Amino acid sequence: MATMRMSSARRTTTGSTIPYDVGLPVLRLVLGAIMAVHGTQKLFRWFDGPGLGPTGRFFEKAGYPAGETMAAIAGLTETLGGLGLILGLLTPLSAAAVVGVMINAVTVKWTGAVIGLEGVEFEALIIASAVTLALTGPGRFALDRFLPVLRDHRPVYGVLALALAVVLAAGVLLTRD
Repeated sequence: MATMRMSSARRTTTGSTIPYDVGLPVLRLVLGAIMAVHGTQKLFRWFDGPGLGPTGRFFEKAGYPAGETMAAIAGLTETLGGLGLILGLLTPLSAAAVVGVMINAVTVKWTGAVIGLEGVEFEALIIASAVTLALTGPGRFALDRFLPVLRDHRPVYGVLALALAVVLAAGVLLTRD
């Protein structure tokens, strides 16, 4: 019995629209919008957000040094990562930025509960979605298609970006009291 293999180059250069070309932009748009909104809440008080001052105090209570600086870093990471996902620009790095922020969010929020007000199911879903995008790429309808290195997405790009996210997230977590 012959098995069909679909190479990533064929998948991304075919002339017809295939399911990932429609599904991945939907995932990118929703996840990117969620992250960009959360980031701009921290940075600019948009969408009824607290802004840098109160967010910085939260970070300090959670054990991070220089709370307002950490809030700015988190806000910028969420905003730029989210916008990158929406546009399909530098998708592996944009997704990794989301993963790194959410690793810290889970660590701060974790009480042992998975479901409910103290649970981390929302954060876990965000991490899983971002990992999926880092590994699969953005789909055909993305600005990455105009970047020669990312035009034909390779899973190794996502793996490397995710490894970077884990290392940087661990480094940030090590700064906590």
